[in-house]
Amino acid sequence: MSEHFVKQRSGAPEGLFKAEAAGLDWLRVDGGAPVVKVTDWTGTSITLERLTPVPATKTAAEAFGAQLAVTHNAGASAFGVAPTGYDGPSFIADLPMTTSPEVAWGVFFGQQRVWPYATQAVAALGTGGLRVMEALVGRLVAGVFDDDAPPARLHGDLWAGNVVFTEAGGVLIDPSAHGGHRVSDLAMLALFGAPHLERVFAAYEAASSHLPDGWRGLIGLHQVYPLLVHTVLFGGGYAGQAVQAARAYL
Repeated sequence: MSEHFVKQRSGAPEGLFKAEAAGLDWLRVDGGAPVVKVTDWTGTSITLERLTPVPATKTAAEAFGAQLAVTHNAGASAFGVAPTGYDGPSFIADLPMTTSPEVAWGVFFGQQRVWPYATQAVAALGTGGLRVMEALVGRLVAGVFDDDAPPARLHGDLWAGNVVFTEAGGVLIDPSAHGGHRVSDLAMLALFGAPHLERVFAAYEAASSHLPDGWRGLIGLHQVYPLLVHTVLFGGGYAGQAVQAARAYL
């Protein structure tokens, strides 16, 4: 078997694999979560080291949680920014994603993550659902949920499928990397379930000094964004889940 894996997309949005490579490079920090190695990329493909998955253990989950805190603490220059040195387009899945720097997290999250995808999902959300999102954006922009934590270096699409457990531990793949709030990555892990999630959370919490008090109560808020993205991509029940999650913070 080849030591490399080639991911190809003939119809990939322009810049998709360049953005992925830049994100992986940015996330690779000393002591942080392991990151899949990039060998090459083109406009239609990216070549990565081949990973050999193994079952996730409690010990590996705890190590990953502590390492993720280190990755986050490597920081970003502002909320919303793309990986350092990268000036191309950014994406969440195949959807364009803005990366304009903001000082306040709520302004960034409301204006660049919630509202753009809410307006794209209006057919599924309906008028009432869009009003809920508009009200949430208002509270975000007003700073209701801001805290003193500095911007984190986020994976940005950290559902369980983008953490591959190998003999080296939990390895990051397929990022949507940008500067953001630490809880966003943790909320994504919780959204679809990750192995030994409580072990990940406990180890992360022990290793981080930047989580706000009551951060678990904010998980649903941070899940509004990925739920809206899923609504845009897949429709169906995700719209209702997004509205329900948003309404809890009004």
